[in-house]
Amino acid sequence: MNGESVAINGGTVITQDQRRSIFRANLLVEDGLITRVSQERLHGDVEIRAEGKAVMPGFGNTHCHAAMSHLKGKLDDMDLHAFLEKTFDLDARRTEEGLYNSSLLSMAEMISSGITLFSDLYYGEDVVEKAALKSGIRSALFWNTLDENLTTQKGNPVRNAEKFIRSDRTSDLIQRGIGIQGVYVASDDLFSQVNEVAERYSALIHMHLSETRKEVYDCLRERGKRPVELLASLNFLSSRVIVAHSVWVNMNELNSMAKAGTKVSWNAISNAKLGEGGVAPIPEMLRRGIPVSLGTDSNGSNNSLNMFECMKFSSLQVKGQRWDASQMDAQTMLDMATMEGYRSLGLTNGGIITEGSLADIITLDLKAPNMIPSSPDNLVQNIVYSANPENVCDVLIGGNIVKRNHKLTTIDPRSLIEANFV
Repeated sequence: MNGESVAINGGTVITQDQRRSIFRANLLVEDGLITRVSQERLHGDVEIRAEGKAVMPGFGNTHCHAAMSHLKGKLDDMDLHAFLEKTFDLDARRTEEGLYNSSLLSMAEMISSGITLFSDLYYGEDVVEKAALKSGIRSALFWNTLDENLTTQKGNPVRNAEKFIRSDRTSDLIQRGIGIQGVYVASDDLFSQVNEVAERYSALIHMHLSETRKEVYDCLRERGKRPVELLASLNFLSSRVIVAHSVWVNMNELNSMAKAGTKVSWNAISNAKLGEGGVAPIPEMLRRGIPVSLGTDSNGSNNSLNMFECMKFSSLQVKGQRWDASQMDAQTMLDMATMEGYRSLGLTNGGIITEGSLADIITLDLKAPNMIPSSPDNLVQNIVYSANPENVCDVLIGGNIVKRNHKLTTIDPRSLIEANFV
């Protein structure tokens, strides 16, 4: 933390509290937390004038591969099988410099668009962490593992992940975990090893799961069970596990996930772009109490890291599939993009604006043409269905100002134009 207090005065505050209250108020940020929410004008070392702006929690992006930003536009119009083959080939030739620069570019895009927390699944997370420290973004970094005979990593992936998790702590903004690429490259023994590491260090686990029909049918043919059934039989499912995608899951599998407390990161845009067919059964997940948050996935499979786009597309996808415009209403989508993202990663005091909560805050310009008219009775709808990253004025993460008046303060994207990304 830089030690400066910040007063945010005059804004319309979207609290995301239990009542989903929206009202004019002023905030004081000290030592990384929101310490006052008041009708009185507040004073800090720095003041952000928020008249004509919405003040709200930042977004939590629960599935990303930050080091893949350099692949935007290079993996388009191909299915997941071809996408992974090309990605694995490219990964084998990458350098630490390329990983760092590509990660920093993703973080610049995320912060610009109001993402204050992201969950990353990749190898080389120690390099991604260096970029996160530079950018000031809050991060949950999961070192990806797969069977050693299939990896492009140097050394054993599980040992690499364990070394990363137990290395010296660098920042309160960063937590470390262990990941798995997917059932298609993970033996039963690998799941057991990952579970042991997670238990040993009280770490979270993140993985891709049931993303395509091919993944499900291959698992059935080769291992006699559907992917979720396999994980349940291995006693792998638990509340520490966050799974991305879960498009091709049946109701029995959802029951197993709900019983175990497993969380889902919904990545509707990348799933649709990769032509995976079907739509994740999100309404059925919610009815069973499965926590659902939103993920952008990577620039390789989405091409943008834009939570506004994620909220709108995801909502419309379900509405269209179910022939029901009431499905996935705007408030539900905003919940998924803010508080549910934080809670999925164990940060129960984030994604909300109340006294004592994390000072991960964004402001949005309500005077922009696409946000007029905005008032408490339509503001959430405007954010979900009308807003875009250009509306993001200011971003605070852990109380530090990382974007001010539409300009990033920790990263200069222009310095990355000619950077090495390989």
